[in-house]
Amino acid sequence: MAIPIDKSLIASQLEQMGISDISCATIRQCGALARALEAETQTEFLHLEMGVPGLPPERIGVEAEKQALDEGVASQYPNVFGIPQVKEQSSRFLKAFLDIDVASQGCIPTVGSMQGSFTAFFVCSHLTEEKDTILFVDPGFPVQHVQTHLLGIRRESFDIYEFRGEKLGPELERHLQSGRIAAMIYSSPNNPAWFNLTEEELKTIGELATKYDTIVIEDLAYLCMDFRKPLGKPFEAPFQPTVAKYTDNYMIMMSSSKMFSYAGQRIAILAISDALYHRQYERLHDWCGIARLGDAFALGLLYAISSGVSHSAQRAFAEMLRAASDGELDFVQEASEYARRAQVCKQLFLDNGFHIVYSMDGEEQVSDGFFFTAGYKDMTGGELVGEMIRYGMSTISLSTTGSHQQGVRVCVSQLNRPEQFELLSERLRLFAADHQ
Repeated sequence: MAIPIDKSLIASQLEQMGISDISCATIRQCGALARALEAETQTEFLHLEMGVPGLPPERIGVEAEKQALDEGVASQYPNVFGIPQVKEQSSRFLKAFLDIDVASQGCIPTVGSMQGSFTAFFVCSHLTEEKDTILFVDPGFPVQHVQTHLLGIRRESFDIYEFRGEKLGPELERHLQSGRIAAMIYSSPNNPAWFNLTEEELKTIGELATKYDTIVIEDLAYLCMDFRKPLGKPFEAPFQPTVAKYTDNYMIMMSSSKMFSYAGQRIAILAISDALYHRQYERLHDWCGIARLGDAFALGLLYAISSGVSHSAQRAFAEMLRAASDGELDFVQEASEYARRAQVCKQLFLDNGFHIVYSMDGEEQVSDGFFFTAGYKDMTGGELVGEMIRYGMSTISLSTTGSHQQGVRVCVSQLNRPEQFELLSERLRLFAADHQ
């Protein structure tokens, strides 16, 4: 079928899928819409909507998991706190790449960081009566907003676009002064914009978290992937910047999905600082009979949700973490392929009249990596999603990420073949020609 695809065909698919407004469509819905249109039109779509790893899984993890299964772990319930190997290697990995000390006791495996944030939101909002709100430093991962909605937890948010650098502190304090913020969450490198918070910004966040006794949930799904810097050398500076340098009130989420292209096995680590792990809360005791935060996290929540994480996946993650810390596995170098793809992809967008929405980290241009954000003239994010799908390009609107800016998130991970870049160039050229 010819590009652009007729609007009536897209409208029919949206109606069948029960999507009334494409600007509000989730990542999975946008992907499903593109696949339905692919099937109906027999036209290849460029899937720029979903952050699926575009590299093979690390073999060292696969082999470790196979060995674990051969040894019979499938018949054993895993310890809800995590098996010793993954806890010890997580603690060591955090020292190797972040230069922080977190006891293995506080390194708890979760079924992906999705379960990590879900559980963290619940625990943090049940520590005291007055702190009942999660603050989102947006833009961010859309599903985390959905999680607070499902849990019935109050949330606040702001778009960091206008509040970088010295402007961040006053905006954070505006929210924290209410006394209701139980925890705040952000990602760095950022999903969807790929900016990286600076040391000064992290210091501001950490100091205010301590001042207002608020927990910081730091999502490091893309750990060490600021490819402008020589990160990723174990036990050598520079290290991944982290709020853990500036406060004891933190939880760090790190996932196997993007670091090791191990998304399908659903495993991550949520690392709780030593000080926070051992804090006692009377309300936690009233709720689940356990006052210590770290124990309540594992025994009060994780046990009830999933009874732990797949035994074999823990063995795989432990071995990949070990190999990275030992310098045998250069996961940052392997992931730098995403930077190469993004550099090519961004230029194609710019050459055809698009602009980068979140373009700067202070005085620096944002790094190239897994995602970037693109806008076109005065189109809203929803309009741009709706028009790009007509040209065989599937994206999500920035509005779904908590952003107040107009544009779309572009993920480069599924551009795996050289001919896809040629196809993208042609689709963008046609788009620009029709939208002058």
